[in-house]
Amino acid sequence: MTLGEALGLSDDRERLLARALQAVLAGLVVYGLATLRLGLAANAGIALAVTLLPALLRREYGYSMDAGLVLWIVLAVLLHVVGSLGPYRWFSWYDEITHTVSAAFVAGVGYALLRTFEIHSEEVDVPSEFRAVFVVVFVLAFGVVWEVFEFGAVLVSRLLGVRSPVRIFGIDDIVTDMVFNAFGAAVVAAWGTGYFDGVVGFLIRRTGSANEEGG
Repeated sequence: MTLGEALGLSDDRERLLARALQAVLAGLVVYGLATLRLGLAANAGIALAVTLLPALLRREYGYSMDAGLVLWIVLAVLLHVVGSLGPYRWFSWYDEITHTVSAAFVAGVGYALLRTFEIHSEEVDVPSEFRAVFVVVFVLAFGVVWEVFEFGAVLVSRLLGVRSPVRIFGIDDIVTDMVFNAFGAAVVAAWGTGYFDGVVGFLIRRTGSANEEGG
């Protein structure tokens, strides 16, 4: 059973909800531009562009991403943008939820890449019990890159004299982020990889593997 089925959401409802959340992001872009909050406008604009990637894949390659996965992407980036408006400062748990949801998606991407390499190349063969370890390590490595990005974004924003779209709350916050990144990765490694089987199939077709069902 998928999460959408557990919540009683059909594919049509998941797509409709994703469109509604995209409309919220578009509204934040307009609000940011109208009030000259350029950091907010840029943050929401980048997030909105990310949510349009599934539509781009469908148009360019004929790949229709699972509706639940599309909703997952939109929710992850929206949580981040809304958090920059204040919830990150107001509620300590908000950052933890955001990192868990985002890390879970990144974990799925890591799993999809690993399975694609495994199926595409006979030289890559990871025992199933180590795939979960790889997924967690992949997410933690991505988390380090993200923290470096946040430091860079804050530094550049200060140099330009504009408000940074991201904030830094110290070493304790980074450690907490990593803990919840690992938690999100572990959840996907244990129960959520099935959401990304369609992505694996798409990547295999794009890489031209003749051994699609291998591994």
